[in-house]
Amino acid sequence: MTQAAPASRRRMVATPQSAPRLARGVKLRHDETRGRWVLLVPERVLAPDDIAVEILHLCDGETTIAAMAETLAEKYAAPADQIEADVIEMIQDLANSGFLIDGGGKP
Repeated sequence: MTQAAPASRRRMVATPQSAPRLARGVKLRHDETRGRWVLLVPERVLAPDDIAVEILHLCDGETTIAAMAETLAEKYAAPADQIEADVIEMIQDLANSGFLIDGGGKP
């Protein structure tokens, strides 16, 4: 019989209801030397753009993608549905790489 992978190892499928958070071993840090935010992942350093950094700051395991899109839509006066689609795409790419997991949302 095949057992399901632990929640921490299953790949997240990003939906508006997903509440992503950084996976274990992944950190978002400001690199003073480079003067920019970096995503530290095992054996790699990624340099996300400014919008990606804003989204990553919202990845607290409680804030849903839909709520992230609303926040960004208000800030940038842009359509929430378009922003939501872009956020889902970015979150899914990072989840596919194992850098984000679904935090489960607020209890």
